[in-house]
Formats: sequence, C-alpha cells, structure tokens
Amino acid sequence: MADHTAVRGTVGAVEIADKVIVVTGAASGIGRALARRFHAGGARAVVVADVAEQGAVAVAAELERARPGCSLGLGCDVSTPDGNEALIDATEQRFGEIDLFFANAGVGLGTDLETSDADWHTAFAVNVEAHYYAARRLLPGWLARGEGYFCSTASAAGLLTQIGSAPYSVTKHAAVAFAEWLSVTYGDQGIRVSCLCPMGVNTNMLNGGNTSGVAALGGDVVRSAGAVLEPEDVAEVCVETISAERFLILPHPEVLTFFQRKGSDYDRWLAGMRRLQARVRG
Repeated sequence: MADHTAVRGTVGAVEIADKVIVVTGAASGIGRALARRFHAGGARAVVVADVAEQGAVAVAAELERARPGCSLGLGCDVSTPDGNEALIDATEQRFGEIDLFFANAGVGLGTDLETSDADWHTAFAVNVEAHYYAARRLLPGWLARGEGYFCSTASAAGLLTQIGSAPYSVTKHAAVAFAEWLSVTYGDQGIRVSCLCPMGVNTNMLNGGNTSGVAALGGDVVRSAGAVLEPEDVAEVCVETISAERFLILPHPEVLTFFQRKGSDYDRWLAGMRRLQARVRG
C-alpha cells in the first residue's frame, strides 16, 4: 500500500491541514486508520476517542511521536449524552473548535428476534444515538460559524440489510437515515455530511472481536459478496469522498449496484437475499 504520510487531503472546499478532527471508535480498525490518515493529511489536531481508553491513548501517542502537540487520546462512552459532551468539551478546551467529527464507533450485536433487550439497547445507543448526541452538541456552534463536517460510519447493511443480525441491520439503517436527515435539513446552512457504508473490512467486528452475531453468518455473507478490504484502504476512500463532498462513502463500489437493484425491484431483491441466505446457511 502506498505511503500517504506526505499527502495533503481536503475536506470539502478546505484543506485537512490545520483542521481539528475527532474520530470515535479509533483505538483499532477503521477508526485508527482514519486517525492516522487525517494526521498524515496535515490535520492540526486529531482526537482519538474510544471506550477502550488504553488503545485510544496508544494511537494518540503514535501520532504524537510523529508530530508532537497534534493529538489527544481519550476514553469515552459515546453511547451516552455525557460521554459525547465530555469528548467534545475536552477537544475544544485543548484544540479549539472542531471542524470535522467522525462518528465511527459501532458494535455488531445480536442475531434474530431472540436477541436480548440489553443487546438491542446497546446496538441503538452506540450505532445510532451516539450520532445524535454528538450532532446535537456540535450543531449550534457549526451553524453559528456557517460550516462544519459530520461523518458517520454505518454499513452496507444500512443500505441493504444484514443477513444474520436484526439489531445490526436495523441500527445501521437508522444511522444512514439520521445522516441523510442531517444533510437535508442543514446542507444549505454550511453543514456537510458523509456516511460510510462499507461491506467486509478486516477488523475485529468482522473477525469476531466485537460481535455476537455479525461475524458468524453475517461475516460469511459479506465475505461472499465482495473483497475484504484493509482499514487503510477504507480510510483513503473516506478522504477522497469527503474531498468531493459526496454523501455516500462506498469503499466497495458494488454496493451502489446492489442498492440500485434493490430500489428498482424491491420484491426481486428480497427474493435474491433469501436465496443468498439459504446458500450461506447451507
């Protein structure tokens, strides 16, 4: 893979350089790759946030060794309003106003309708409500400034569905819907929004480290549907898509084809998904 350490990217009409960027769920996987890529793009500050505080601090320390004074690692639970408030307050106190917030934290919990209420609640809290809590805190300042960029990580499951996990599918649909609503509601007031919807990525979630359902049957489905990308590949596509100010970030181009087929003939698409499910289950 190419070395991007000297690359200068852009966020919309402005440079990533000298911008303050927050990435949640950044102790590993896509979030860590995003933090590294934004740092390589010359961001003035990259705040690395994760419920796994030790991992977040380690990633920030790596960035600090490369360029001192540009990163902060924080442990926080973004599934709560207080967690988001504390994260944003700490960032602003240390680095000033946030230019781009990437709500990347996510969980892959549950299987069918027998999934526990606790897992359903956790899935909604992390995969959806965290986005609302962050946006609610950020929007007044961004609207006053006339600019701000909100990015969120959903999934191809948010455009299609996730065979094997009802909570994952439902919450990722909701994450896409919230990002879409933000763009429609505030897009003419300087608020830019992008939503990441990948398929298979070589992360703990796909490989079983952060899930009780997605990495089993669902993992088999995404592996059969397309290439499993490295987090660094996804981060690069994120930067390219944000630079172009496009809403959907699609590291797997075939997702757009699947999404178009779904929209053009819903019943045929549903039948095809049932056949895929039967094939994977064997």
